[in-house]
Amino acid sequence: MPAVRKAADTAAAVAAALALSLVLTGCGGAATAQSGGSGAEVKTVRYQGSPNTVALVEVAEDLGYLGDVKLEWVSNTTSGPQSIQSVATDQTDIGGAFTGAVIKLIEAGAPVQAVINYYGEDKETFTGYYVEEGSPIKTARDLIGKKVAVNTLGAHHEAIINTHLKNSGLTPEEIKQVQLVVVPPNETEVALRKKQVDVGTLGGVLQDRALAEGGVRALFTDVGVIGGPFDAGQYVLRKDFLAKNPETSRTVVTGIAKAIEWERTTPREQVIAKFEEIIAKRGRNESTETLKYWKSVGVASPGGRLQDQDFTRWADYLKSAGIITGDLDTKKLYTNDFNLLETPAPAATSKR
Repeated sequence: MPAVRKAADTAAAVAAALALSLVLTGCGGAATAQSGGSGAEVKTVRYQGSPNTVALVEVAEDLGYLGDVKLEWVSNTTSGPQSIQSVATDQTDIGGAFTGAVIKLIEAGAPVQAVINYYGEDKETFTGYYVEEGSPIKTARDLIGKKVAVNTLGAHHEAIINTHLKNSGLTPEEIKQVQLVVVPPNETEVALRKKQVDVGTLGGVLQDRALAEGGVRALFTDVGVIGGPFDAGQYVLRKDFLAKNPETSRTVVTGIAKAIEWERTTPREQVIAKFEEIIAKRGRNESTETLKYWKSVGVASPGGRLQDQDFTRWADYLKSAGIITGDLDTKKLYTNDFNLLETPAPAATSKR
């Protein structure tokens, strides 16, 4: 049953994260930052990318905002949770995920800390939860007993759906009757139109394509549920990396903050052109076709600065999922100490 499956997923994820933390702190096996000898700070930062897209940290490097710090691409990530677990296990130095996944990993004991927001939702960049135009589903209560396609369980989409249902007056028992079904994003529109699911979660180019085809309507959106623009995911660094490489950490985090403001203030066509240039230069046999659908950076806060509410807004969902039992201690979750951006980003100097 869906409720049992979700609970099992959550328990397994927490157990896995706890196991990771025990490995990190066990005898003789503590992870260490790749720092140079004689106290020298590292100047190469390992990260995972995503195919056909450009991460903020990659934009920061290309625009010259990282100074003498270089990025080392390790591989492409399969998901946000996998990205931040790679940081926790010292396979990479920086990674990002949905806030709930970040909290879950830290609450399980992993030695990482959020340092900057890197994605969010606004009036141009958001996720919609779509039904067919003629669907009888009109309200949250109509979702009881229905199937909702999501990309994965226990992450952004589940948190939004759970919050929407709770805000609409459904009881915990009624919420459990809304069936969340994992469907690959590229297959969601087809699954919706073939009536394999009742609701499809769509964002980005997949949302644009479905709307262009017609015959679907948004039942609700994540921006609508939250009540306006919001930040939804953070980059994390390991605590030992921050301690051993404070200047490098400040350079990287501040560089990302500058990249956020560059994307926010630069004409859309120029941002897309920069993405195309970066993808062409890195030579990974990728497509730039979907870049034309980019609309905005999505990050709500100036320079990606973190706030308590970025984490506490998910507290009710996390409690209902059994991930936390009491109030969140936000002090252990994040720090803005490495984000030095207080004024608009300086003019970009692209690398050639």
